[in-house]
Amino acid sequence: MWRSLLLFLTLAASPLSAEEVVLGLSQDKVAITATFDGSEILIFGAVKREVPIPSNPPLEVVITVSGPSEPVTVRRKERKFGIWINTDTVEVDAAPTFYAVATSAPFNDAISNVEDQRHKVSIPKAIRSVGAPMTITDSQSFSEAIIRIRKSQGLYQLLENAVQVDEQTLFRTSLKMPANLAEGDYPARIFLTRGGDVISQYQTVINVDKVGLERWLYDMSRQKPLLYGLMSLAIAIAAGWGASAAFRLIRQG
Repeated sequence: MWRSLLLFLTLAASPLSAEEVVLGLSQDKVAITATFDGSEILIFGAVKREVPIPSNPPLEVVITVSGPSEPVTVRRKERKFGIWINTDTVEVDAAPTFYAVATSAPFNDAISNVEDQRHKVSIPKAIRSVGAPMTITDSQSFSEAIIRIRKSQGLYQLLENAVQVDEQTLFRTSLKMPANLAEGDYPARIFLTRGGDVISQYQTVINVDKVGLERWLYDMSRQKPLLYGLMSLAIAIAAGWGASAAFRLIRQG
């Protein structure tokens, strides 16, 4: 009896979400080949409901796609005595190699600061930097430097008002993934929000892999580095000889 009562109270304290995500992807695999110059992923879905659509506040959708995280060493340079030298170094514990956030409204309207902190949605929250040397008082600027550099490379993207929501039921967006992607699993998260609060979330994975010649060269460089080095040297010598021979023919002609 007590167990039944405890189960009832647990279920009562954790009601099922009235709105849930039903998700689709145009592709869940990205193949990196020798001629790969980027890809575009279409993310679309619908909202499954057990109750009528609430009239207010409106439904918002936030979508994130994150590449593999890795440690990053950030160095600050200063000009002293006429030359640039490294003055400070901070080890950032983990920063995603790629990170895109798309929202159906301005970011601060789509999700609250509390929910952003809880789910690590915004680009700064996706970077984990536990600590810095005691001599550095502006450690946050090193994380900001990573964001600034990777934004310029197209690796970090904030796409406000880029998710289209129709009748508070259907949603879609497209994300451009640049050519300089790292291999690995790319978690895609979808958050439904009302009034900035997350009411439902869903996660899937996009797999990014090298294939063909790109995969063969990558595996050789890791598994047979000596052979890879000799092959690279032979190709360089052959290319140099070929260029020299072509130049001689042009001069003789």
